Amino acid sequence: MSPYIGRFAPSPSGSLHFGSLVAALGSYLRARSLKGQWLLRMEDIDPPREIKGAADDILKTLDVFGLHWDGEVLYQSQRQEAYQDTLNQLLQQNNAYYCQCTRKVVREMGGIYDGRCKPLGLESGAIRLVNTEGVSEFVDELKGKVKVESSFAKEDFIIKRSDGLFAYQLAVVLDDAHQGITEVVRGSDLLEATCRQLSLFQSLNLPSPKWLHLPLASTQPGFKLSKQNAATAVDSNNPQKSLIQALAFLGQPKVATSGDIRVMLAQAVEQFQLDAIPKNNEILIV
Repeated sequence: MSPYIGRFAPSPSGSLHFGSLVAALGSYLRARSLKGQWLLRMEDIDPPREIKGAADDILKTLDVFGLHWDGEVLYQSQRQEAYQDTLNQLLQQNNAYYCQCTRKVVREMGGIYDGRCKPLGLESGAIRLVNTEGVSEFVDELKGKVKVESSFAKEDFIIKRSDGLFAYQLAVVLDDAHQGITEVVRGSDLLEATCRQLSLFQSLNLPSPKWLHLPLASTQPGFKLSKQNAATAVDSNNPQKSLIQALAFLGQPKVATSGDIRVMLAQAVEQFQLDAIPKNNEILIV
């Protein structure tokens, strides 16, 4: 079997909050419990959403929590040539095309883009993938079989935005392949996105990883903790408390409160139980 390679991929749009700590911890415990690598990727390809200094702040916070990654941090901002090369290839092969439909126009189509720009031969706008694969289901290592609506699965989705920024779907697939990721552990808000990413993996003939989606920490139904919602940063002055809370959120056995974060984390790795993680898409916190 290939060695396990996992990753944590935050965006520098704010400080690390409890929800992102859960994702970091869950992916770390999974990788370390399987004697695998845990890589770190900074998803910094959306400058309008980024906050100056946030990337360094996230790295420092992970270090305080003892969540030490393997190798060098991969910054998406340094991968743009690779993204563009793939886009050029898809366009040359007629496996992608330009589209000038606005979000309003797509909403008027019923929320699913209908492919109307494909035969027009446009030379500017967003770039959409010709989605020949249309993956509509996959097996999640925690939740089991996950299915999405067929119309969503078959949609020609955007892989480069009209403002010139590379779309998340393209960057994440190319980076996971580039880093040799064998399993993606992340929040359940990306369940539907997984099908799109699988479609792109298959379109590019790239090996796809396994998937494991953790429950989201939400303050009310459908309202997850996020940087966009101004979620409070985790307390780096008392990482032990937040670590214990995150372990409990993930259904993990209690660890001894030794005061040494490294000892606590090592115990958490030793007694990690995948089946103990709640299969909920979200869990309400107070």
